[in-house]
Amino acid sequence: MVEKKPTVLIVDDVSVNLALMSAILEGDCRTICTGDSARVLSLALEHQPDLILLDIMMPGLDGFEVCGMLKANPNTRDIPVIFLTSLAEEVDEERGLGLGAIDYITKPFSVPVVRARVRNHLELQRQRDLLERLSSIDGLTGISNRRAFDRALEREWLRAQRHESPLSLLMIDVDLFKQFNDGYGHIAGDECLKAIARTVADQAGRAADLVARYGGEEFACILPDTCRGGAVRVAEKIRQSVLDLAIPHAFSSVSPLVTVSIGGATARPTNDLDLEELVRRADARLYESKNAGRNRISFAAECGGPCPDDK
Repeated sequence: MVEKKPTVLIVDDVSVNLALMSAILEGDCRTICTGDSARVLSLALEHQPDLILLDIMMPGLDGFEVCGMLKANPNTRDIPVIFLTSLAEEVDEERGLGLGAIDYITKPFSVPVVRARVRNHLELQRQRDLLERLSSIDGLTGISNRRAFDRALEREWLRAQRHESPLSLLMIDVDLFKQFNDGYGHIAGDECLKAIARTVADQAGRAADLVARYGGEEFACILPDTCRGGAVRVAEKIRQSVLDLAIPHAFSSVSPLVTVSIGGATARPTNDLDLEELVRRADARLYESKNAGRNRISFAAECGGPCPDDK
C-alpha cells in the first residue's frame, strides 16, 4: 500500500516564492498554494493540511493575523504553522511563537534547510497524530472512545452550523448486559461487546460517520448530513443486525438473543440550539426505548431548522 503524501499549504503573496517552495517540496509533499491571505482559513478547513507555511508580510491580512485566526478555530488550531519571513528581529519571532507558530524559515530560502525543517516537523506531526489516534481508540472494541466522540461531536456540530446541514445522533444500549455478564462471565461479555461494536460500525459505515463506545455497554453514532428519516433507517439496521448476530442471552427477559435499545435525535444546528440539547434528546429517547420494553428504537422530533426526510 502506497503511503499517502502529507499535505502542505503554502501561503505567500509573491508567486515566485510559491513556485519555488512548491518545487522544493514536490517530491515529499502534496502542496496547495495561495497568495490570498483571506482564503487561508477556508482552505485549511477544506483540506486539513498537515503543515502550513505562512508568509508574514502580505497585503490585507498579515501572517500574524492569519495565524491568530487559525489558532482560534477548533478545526484548525492543531495544524502546525511555520512562518516564512525576511524579518530577523527578535520581537517578530517572539510574537509569532506566542501566537502558536512552531518555527521560522527565513528568506532567501536555503533548499536543504527548507527540506530538513519541513521533514522534521511533518515527522513530529505524524507522531503526534499517531498518539492522538491511539488515545482516541477504545482498548476493548477498537472503535472510537468517549474522548474521540466528544471531540467529533463538537467538530460536526460546528460544521453543520456552517453548512446549515442536519446532524443526527444515535445512543445505543445493550439490553440487560449486566445479566449477560453475570451469567456468562466477563470474557463472554467482552466478546459480546466487540461483536456489537463491529456490527454497529458496519451499519454506520460512511467515511463521515463516527461510532464510539460511549461507556460500559453503551455506544453512540454520529451521523453527519443525515436527516431524521435516514437516521431512523440506520438505527433499525443496527437493531436488526445485532439481533442477527444470534448471541444467546438466556438471562434476558426480552429475548433469548442479545438485543439493543436505541434512542435518536436530529438537529439542524442554530445559534439558539446547543449540542448538549441534541445529546439530551437522544439520551431521553434511549430511556424511552428501554422503558417501553427494549429491543426497539425511539426518535425525538427534529429540532432546529426544517429538515426534509430525504437522507
